[in-house]
Amino acid sequence: MNSKTIGLCLIAITFSIQIKAQHGGTPPAVSPMPMKPEMTEIWEPEVPVITPAKTLGDAPSDAIILFDGKNLDQWVSQNDPSKPAPWKIVDNDYMEVAPGTGNIQTKMKFGDCQLHIEFSAPDKVEGESQGRGNSGIFFQNRYELQVLDSYNNRTYRNGQAGSVYKDQAPLVNAMRGPLEWNTYDVVYTAPRFKPDGRLDSPGRITVLHNGVLVQNNSTIHGLTLYIGLHNYPEAHGDDVLALQDHNNKTQFRNIWIRKL
Repeated sequence: MNSKTIGLCLIAITFSIQIKAQHGGTPPAVSPMPMKPEMTEIWEPEVPVITPAKTLGDAPSDAIILFDGKNLDQWVSQNDPSKPAPWKIVDNDYMEVAPGTGNIQTKMKFGDCQLHIEFSAPDKVEGESQGRGNSGIFFQNRYELQVLDSYNNRTYRNGQAGSVYKDQAPLVNAMRGPLEWNTYDVVYTAPRFKPDGRLDSPGRITVLHNGVLVQNNSTIHGLTLYIGLHNYPEAHGDDVLALQDHNNKTQFRNIWIRKL
């Protein structure tokens, strides 16, 4: 290598060192690409279209009608699921618990769901505490949302209307007076289980009672037992929705459900 070549190399090295010194030994920062509105827009898949009800409380187009006052075709006896539901239909409008005949349950099974149901105490108001208009709605045939006439009727707070029975008390008592109909609008999230059967996440429930929030994404801690602490003894999947015969002539109408 001749002296001229060596000199040029030394000049290049010196220039490189000067550039690195000016930039702290790192290349100059590169500005990120500016965001555009369409970069955060999601177009596919398109959101499904349904037709909402014209009247508040009526079923939307994708709902499953469980009872509309005409028949009990969607229900069977829980004592013997091979037999029809033994409760009575009154005035082509509502069903009435036939005390002593047992619970009824849907033919279909459900997990996550949205439920609308209307209920009232018997036309003749009598009894007190848990003996007045007592029934229940069992999600997955296990977890009870209490039905009770709690209008001017004192009872234990985690057993009144709007409670997850013996588990979660309602935020408020929103019960209407005797001879009036009440509504529950429910969003229910089923519990999840690990492959080995252990609980992964508990069930949760949101309930509006007569349009008033009484359960706000509340945790369901297990089977809603009358006696004993609640737990999840075994893994399970979708199951029937059941209505309880608690020896009171409780009444139900306008029941529909949406699978979620």
